Amino acid sequence: MFRRVTREILSGLTVAVVALPLAIAFGITATGSSEGALVGLYGAIFAGFFAAVFGGTPAQVTGPTGPITVVATGVIAAHGLEGAFIAFVMAGAFQILFGVCRLGSLIRFIPHPVVSGFMGGIALIILLGEVDQVQRSFLLVAVTIVLMRVSSRLIKSIPASLIALVIITAALPLIGSLLHDVRIGPVALNSVVDYIGQIPEAIPTIAIPQFDGSLLLTLVLPALSIALLGSIDSLLTSVVMDNITGNRHRSNKELIGQGLGNIASGLFGGMASAGATVRSVVNVRSGGRTALSAATHSVILLALVAGLGAVVQYIPLAVLSGILILTAIGMFDWESLRKVRVSPKGDVVVMFATMIITVLVDLTVAVGVGVVLALIVHLVQSRRGKASVVQDDTGTYRIAGPLSFLSADHVFTTLRDDEPKLSLNLANVTYMDMSGAKALLTFVDHSHKSGVEIDIGEMPPHVEGKLTALASEEQLDKLRNIAAISDPPR
Repeated sequence: MFRRVTREILSGLTVAVVALPLAIAFGITATGSSEGALVGLYGAIFAGFFAAVFGGTPAQVTGPTGPITVVATGVIAAHGLEGAFIAFVMAGAFQILFGVCRLGSLIRFIPHPVVSGFMGGIALIILLGEVDQVQRSFLLVAVTIVLMRVSSRLIKSIPASLIALVIITAALPLIGSLLHDVRIGPVALNSVVDYIGQIPEAIPTIAIPQFDGSLLLTLVLPALSIALLGSIDSLLTSVVMDNITGNRHRSNKELIGQGLGNIASGLFGGMASAGATVRSVVNVRSGGRTALSAATHSVILLALVAGLGAVVQYIPLAVLSGILILTAIGMFDWESLRKVRVSPKGDVVVMFATMIITVLVDLTVAVGVGVVLALIVHLVQSRRGKASVVQDDTGTYRIAGPLSFLSADHVFTTLRDDEPKLSLNLANVTYMDMSGAKALLTFVDHSHKSGVEIDIGEMPPHVEGKLTALASEEQLDKLRNIAAISDPPR
């Protein structure tokens, strides 16, 4: 018991170190001023703590994220910080309503190409938002990125973002003198160094906002947008956590926890937040398995904020820009992008349409359009029929009909708690999209990790083609062991 608790606390400490520069960077990006550092940190502290305690995804870490930052930036620009805090509280109330109405269960129907396109679009928005800082401090941003890349390969025990932040902040006077007036042809490469500036060092206090009727009406749509985006962002992270741990999160409870977190964050002057994929993965890989590690991360951040302002003020904005750029690059679904040539054409269209609309129009609109396009593709490709799972006299599970984003969750939930040996027959699968293929590959991965022996007796050529085209090398090896398949074209 003591060892388990110790591991959870140490994991929380590791995540707090990762979250510190990200919360500061997202907060400053959203507000456009050094005041945002504290806004971002308060979001990680209060939304992170309440979502951990009351949420439905063990070990999930909540804090400011790229998608939420993009929306919060617009709300703050239009209504100021005070108005934004009210919107964050309202967004939390909407999320609680979503959970009570059991809308969280709908996350299973969001297709994989929509998720990929959505995250890619968010990554592009973050990258475009850092163009100005790159132009002002090109070399400093480049040094940050290079240092993070190198340190992540050489040092596994300390987060690369923290290494870059500490080293460059401490060595900046020397770096500045070395890079002074460096030129390549007519282009001057010396960096203009902007700093975070001093942040208040005080224990946060609750502030009840003035809820003016006309202002509330004005903020309904922004708050609803934040609530929808935060819910999708959080539940997508929950799905990622399920894939890593093999557990099943509770979607509606997670929405209620996220709602309580955002209400608390808004009342204490923090930014709206959501389940953060990178920080959650770091938590699990560091040994965190329960809400204790995620809540510990928030408590440690609070302790740091109480006496960290004098140090934080000297952090260059260019370092945070470099951290955000690498974070954005990591958000792209590179596996799906590499497989575009061999992926179903309809899914490719859905992915890129979602990505483009995310950048050019709106985040929630992009998800809605992506789902509608995926439905159209599904109707055109699958035509008629409904997916079903039937166990025959030999104990073999026969999957029939279209295996797509509409049916994958039902199919593999049916198989999830079965005997240690599973025999599948896919001969009657009439259509398989990217979501269905990814779900099957993920099911095979988790079954392999859990010691469940799987045998796939039959599969039609179109199913084999999609599986082998979309599988990673490791997944392809597992498929060869459980089914008679040929090597895919590369």
